[in-house]
Amino acid sequence: MPDTVAPAKNWAASACAFFHPRAVAMLFLGFSAGVPILLIFSSLSLWLREAGLSKSAVTMFSWAALGYSFKFVWAPLIDRLPVPVLTRAIGRRRAWIFVSQLAVTGAIILMALTDPVTGDSALWWMAMGAVLLGFASATQDIVIDAYRIESANADLQAMLSATYIAGYRIGMVVAGAGALFIADYYGSTAEVYRYDAWRMAYLAMAGAMTLGLLTTILIREPQHSGIAAGGYATSDYVRFLFLFTLALSGFILVRLLTSADGWGTSVTTAFYTGLESIRGFVAEVTGNTALAATATGTLRLLAALAMAGLIGYAGIAGGLANRKMVSDSYIEPVRDFFRRYGAGLALLLLALVGLYRISDIVLGVISNVFYQDVGFTKTQIASVSKVFGLLMTIVGGFAGGMLAVRYGVMRILMLGAVLSMLTNLLFILLEQTGPQIAMLYAVIGIDNLSAGLASAAFVAFLSSLTNVSFTAVQYAIFSSLMTLLPKIIGGYSGTIIEAASYSQFFFLTFLMGLPVLLLIRISGRMLDVKLPGQE
Repeated sequence: MPDTVAPAKNWAASACAFFHPRAVAMLFLGFSAGVPILLIFSSLSLWLREAGLSKSAVTMFSWAALGYSFKFVWAPLIDRLPVPVLTRAIGRRRAWIFVSQLAVTGAIILMALTDPVTGDSALWWMAMGAVLLGFASATQDIVIDAYRIESANADLQAMLSATYIAGYRIGMVVAGAGALFIADYYGSTAEVYRYDAWRMAYLAMAGAMTLGLLTTILIREPQHSGIAAGGYATSDYVRFLFLFTLALSGFILVRLLTSADGWGTSVTTAFYTGLESIRGFVAEVTGNTALAATATGTLRLLAALAMAGLIGYAGIAGGLANRKMVSDSYIEPVRDFFRRYGAGLALLLLALVGLYRISDIVLGVISNVFYQDVGFTKTQIASVSKVFGLLMTIVGGFAGGMLAVRYGVMRILMLGAVLSMLTNLLFILLEQTGPQIAMLYAVIGIDNLSAGLASAAFVAFLSSLTNVSFTAVQYAIFSSLMTLLPKIIGGYSGTIIEAASYSQFFFLTFLMGLPVLLLIRISGRMLDVKLPGQE
């Protein structure tokens, strides 16, 4: 039977419960899950910037984390497939956790051993390492979430979640602040780039993953390890994963073929020439080169998405993937959502889910590069942005949760959206004041406090939208949709800044939040009493 814990009768008993073996295990597993994400985003951004890459190239590396936005695709496969040898030896969940942790560690080492300034091939290997890190880390999240749910009953779940989140935040601090401290200690700066310093920083982060690997070896496999229901053969899931890989390859291929050189083919050269004509036309009509660059980038993105969709449709129609399995696993949860809310409200809610975090996620992609361009050192950025900032995020999360209980989810959802927009304008003030550490503390403190508050309300909102019959898939879809568009747009943030300025970019992120306010207002009225806490 799963571990149980009796309800605590006093504060001392509650505190002691955090030393329960399962809770301690989730603290260390949370740490393992928290390490990789900032090694793709902020820490990698500073490394590439110091190496001399353009802002547009730096921010496009954030697309390596898109694995987090598509993890619902291979989650059923992780449930169904055993890991050869390992599953029999240590169990299904532990085997997948161990494999994903090894993949995370290997990806970090690959990035550490690659100097991005040694040529195009080195930059390609760096990109492959970042993509592998994104997919391996997303897989680790899937399995750890499943392990947490299956390893204890409801009495222990709140405690496991609390220790997991605490460990996750500690991992983020180590990967964010720790990597910057190490790179700074070994002498890499914006003026003098030292590859050895960043190699040591990333190798140290790979070493930090040892804590997660040891935890996986020591913990016990849950007795009720879940397996995806439906009666489909392993080959069905493998074929679908193969189709997904083909569609993803098509997406990447179109992105490459529509790049500046187009690999020299006549078709892609003509396509790129057409894009450049559109860019010039938009720039001439609007007088805004940033808007022109974003417009042509969007056309490239739509072409790549169309190719991926075409490959997926052809594969399913041609029998490469089991059509019923695809329908039961992915389409039926979506149909259920539309049945419960109706087409109009469902589309409105999906738009809100996809846009709610757009202001802060788009800005966050370029934030570390901005701090350095203003004049702050990596040590200052690490101390204020990573340590103090994460502390304020945690405080904001607790505040958001309590306020949502007291005043209702939709009201705090609106408050969080307003604060996320307004705090982006503080970055304009920071650019004007220059490298003043007190101003950095103020901006980052207020920004992270509002982000934590908004996130707490948003998680409660997403949870309220799910049907208990499809919790895993629906919540995975919502959480993926939440970050998909902001991450894609964030990849263009460097291009926008190079064509315009930081101030114009920050004001643009403020404007991005305006439609969110309207969506919250309308959806709140239409939902009426359907959401918990709604008055």
